Amino acid sequence: MKIYPIETSNFKLDGGAMFGVVPKSIWTRTNPADANNMIDIAGRCLLIEDGNRLILIDTGMGNKQSDKFFGYYYMWGDHTLDNSLKQLGFSKDDVTDVFLTHLHFDHCGGCAVWNKDRTGFEVAFKNATFWTNENHWNWATKPNAREKASFLKENIMPMQQSGQLKFLKPNQHQFEAESELGFGIFYADGHTEKQMIPHIQYKGKTLAFMADLLPTVGHIPLPYVMGFDTRPLLTLSEKELFLNTAADNNYYLVLEHDAHNQVCTVKHTEKGVRLNETFTFNELFN
Repeated sequence: MKIYPIETSNFKLDGGAMFGVVPKSIWTRTNPADANNMIDIAGRCLLIEDGNRLILIDTGMGNKQSDKFFGYYYMWGDHTLDNSLKQLGFSKDDVTDVFLTHLHFDHCGGCAVWNKDRTGFEVAFKNATFWTNENHWNWATKPNAREKASFLKENIMPMQQSGQLKFLKPNQHQFEAESELGFGIFYADGHTEKQMIPHIQYKGKTLAFMADLLPTVGHIPLPYVMGFDTRPLLTLSEKELFLNTAADNNYYLVLEHDAHNQVCTVKHTEKGVRLNETFTFNELFN
């Protein structure tokens, strides 16, 4: 098995929205804001090469939306999904499985592209199975008013229309030891219904891809919960459970949205779980 970080695109989001009730004077210590109160955000995905399988975890925003749409997110840098795959010797057609932590546009926008006639959308990964879970699919395709702007039909429906969509079936345990894809999953409902956090055994380490349960290292303290979360008090308890488990077992936390830190570990302190160390993938595995 080989695992690679895949940088798709960098963008900016409002720092206040990213940190909820935490005052700006505190969150800017770890996530400095620009003159518009925007902070740097990454669109980091994960690629797993495992035998005949090439599994992509999340896909970033993609590039099919309008200039007006992207103008809201202050895109910066030159990363793209295609270029990151190409640098590793792969293309979208090589991907056998796309595992989606959840279906918000910044996590699944790369799943679909314009068709040749630009009359509609089609899947970007023609040879892949797309994996979500039925609870989250129903939540995303019949969205509540609060999340409706994050669940875009053009990102989601081509997976079903292509016949390439499959559902993972959660068991009764929040920590699932192993899924059909060969790695464990932690199911979290605070950010959105049945977000899936994969944890993968790799070279003697446990890697957990944190998605929106822990966007950046600045979000490690328990009350530092995004304003986007639909059930913030539930996020609080889910973070507490996961981060305590991570500290107890020395998990390596892969950060999808931290533009400046790829991986971190956490430790127990008198103030609760806090940041231990940060790493790049190269430092850990090369």
